Formats: sequence, structure tokens, C-alpha cells
Amino acid sequence: MKKQAIFPWGMIFCLAIAPVYGQYYENVKPHAMVEKVTRLHFFYHDIPVGNNPTTVLIAHANITDNFFSPSPFGSLYAMNDPLTVGPDLTSTVIGNAQGMYIALSHDPAKFTAVFYADFAFTTGRFNGSSFSLFSRYPPTDYVPSPGTIREMAIVGGRGAFRMAKGFALLRATSSNATTGNANLEFNVTLYHY
Repeated sequence: MKKQAIFPWGMIFCLAIAPVYGQYYENVKPHAMVEKVTRLHFFYHDIPVGNNPTTVLIAHANITDNFFSPSPFGSLYAMNDPLTVGPDLTSTVIGNAQGMYIALSHDPAKFTAVFYADFAFTTGRFNGSSFSLFSRYPPTDYVPSPGTIREMAIVGGRGAFRMAKGFALLRATSSNATTGNANLEFNVTLYHY
């Protein structure tokens, strides 16, 4: 009889203690957060060739021979591109864009890709903060006409840009179809907390 009573009491004990030790979350009453808007203006420098490239080919389809093959379709690139205050690479560096992109164009005269990049700031007011861009770069000529503006999506951030969302407007300030070097002007609008 004594052995039969131990099992039910053991079950009752286990069921009573489970809610106390089995809870992996905490109910927290949300507090009102004020949304902030930040606008950023900087220049991005993509340099795939030379002594110190900032973008490198890390994988490509069997139909792709090299960076400038007849079609870069399916090529995957890693990047660590500098961000500067001015349009010249020699101007003050404020951070870098690290990430990857995959080329999607079958037409060798056009460039289109899907980008993922973390734009991190290493100086100034936003030192240690970054935002994440994950978007499609729409088809454009390798040497786009001046004034052509492209839009890309901002999907997250950290530091001062925690929970960021927004958009980036890009305009090529210079582009070289022979080398692949490109400088882009970024106007970013971030909504964050």
C-alpha cells in the first residue's frame, strides 16, 4: 500500500513544480516607445579589382568564367566596402558595408543583384551602430546615366538603429564598366526606436 501511494504523490509533485521551472519566458508589460527618424548621407565605394579589392568573387556557376565573363549570372560576391563622407575614396571614412550579393542578370550589359549588407559606422555619433540592407538592386546599365536613383529596403539595425526599417536611395556618382569600380551616393531614411 505504501509503494502504491508514492507514485501518485510523486506525480502530483512533478505536475505542481513544472510550471515554476518549465517557464522560459516572462510576461512583460510593454512600454510606449517613441519612433525616431534619422536621415543619413554618405558614399559607398565598391572596388572589385586592383591591389586592395573590397569585393571578391567567392562562388560562381559553371557557365561563369570570371568577374567579367559574358554573363555574371549566379556569381556570389563578398564585400567589405568603405563608407565615406565625400564622393572621393580619400575623404573621411565613417564605416564600412560588409555582406554579400548575388548577380542575377543574364545580360552582360546590365547589372542586377540581391544584396545583403550590414552598414556599420565606426566613428562619430553613430559609432558602433549599424543598419541592415536586404533588397534587390534593380536592373541598370553598368555605366548608369547620371541622376538615375535606385531604392533599396532597410530591414533591421542595432545600437542607435535598433529595430530599424526604412529605405535607401542610391545614385551612382561614378562607375567603370571595364574595372567594375563603382561609387554610390546613399541617402538613407531610418525609422527606429
